[in-house]
Amino acid sequence: MKPIYLDHAASTPVHPEVAAVMYHMLLNEYGNASSVHQFGRSAKRIINGARDRIAGFLGCSPEEWVFTSGGTESDNLALFGAAYASASKGRHIITTAVEHHAVLHTCAELEGQGFEVTYLPVDSTGRVSLEDVESALREDTVLISIMYVNNEVGTVQPIEEIGKLAAERGVLVHVDAVQALGTLPLVLRDLPVDYMSFSAHKIGGPQGIGGLYVRRGAPLMPRQHGGLQERGRRAGTESLAHNAGFARAVELVVQGLPGHHEQALELRRTLLEELDKQVGAERYVVNGNEQHTVPGILNISFPGAKTDVLLMNLDMERIAAASGSACTSGSLEISHVLQAMKLPEELLNSAIRFSTGLGNTNEEMQVVAQKVGTVLNRLRTKD
Repeated sequence: MKPIYLDHAASTPVHPEVAAVMYHMLLNEYGNASSVHQFGRSAKRIINGARDRIAGFLGCSPEEWVFTSGGTESDNLALFGAAYASASKGRHIITTAVEHHAVLHTCAELEGQGFEVTYLPVDSTGRVSLEDVESALREDTVLISIMYVNNEVGTVQPIEEIGKLAAERGVLVHVDAVQALGTLPLVLRDLPVDYMSFSAHKIGGPQGIGGLYVRRGAPLMPRQHGGLQERGRRAGTESLAHNAGFARAVELVVQGLPGHHEQALELRRTLLEELDKQVGAERYVVNGNEQHTVPGILNISFPGAKTDVLLMNLDMERIAAASGSACTSGSLEISHVLQAMKLPEELLNSAIRFSTGLGNTNEEMQVVAQKVGTVLNRLRTKD
């Protein structure tokens, strides 16, 4: 059986058209964009062209886009950069308990450097309350950082409402939108946010490249020094192939968003319908928010089984799924997101994330459901 990849929330296959763009760049373009000769000027045109295309598809100005090495660096740059640039006004930050560790660990580091962080709770579906955000605001609050789409359960947060509230109070807003790009329509100029983080390898682009939207006028203290690249906000020689590949990936996912959404919905429906047949609707629980969610991330608990055992058995059946964030799944720790949702132990200990994307088919979903049923029956027999 051909392997079935259901871990697109961790990383996606590079789209063939993206790979073609990058291959051309690697073979034909090798100048440094900071050089003044013709090779450098050509490189500069490629970087500027990639920036222009991404800005056009995401609805912002080119000068508001900063290329980074990925989502983690974008989160770090936004949080450290905004916090220290605003430290004279206050040192209080608000985030949630279900953020990606790129945000949570950065907030912990900021706490060690004299900032105070409020970690908001979420409900049983993983959604934060606007009332809790408002209650947490203080005179010295300078930044709110809340993800758009949760990477483990797919829950969509009320970003527009939070952004409007923050704007009324003069508080900066950062959004980790790594899982939102390609799953939700985004027009950055229309969103009440100051910073938004992105990553290419979640949308069919290459690993090692990301971006940070910085609204014009929003303060940002750079973290890397040594050059004037990215308007002095992020020093370092730009990667022509990665930037051009990222731009092509953004173009493909934005233009194809309606079709991608329908495909993800169909795959989700098929998997759940087949699980009803093969496992029984009473023997599994879908974690997350039914209304505010993206269809491509499906977190399911199978009470009576163990996450690590399920994943190992599925891997033996050549099915790749995950226990949560790719940054921690190697250790198979209980998800901090599911813990924050206060799920019962039987759901915490048996949760698996299936995330779909380019190349997945309804036939694969049927096979996955059949294999899950086989694995569960096998485990029950052993017990």
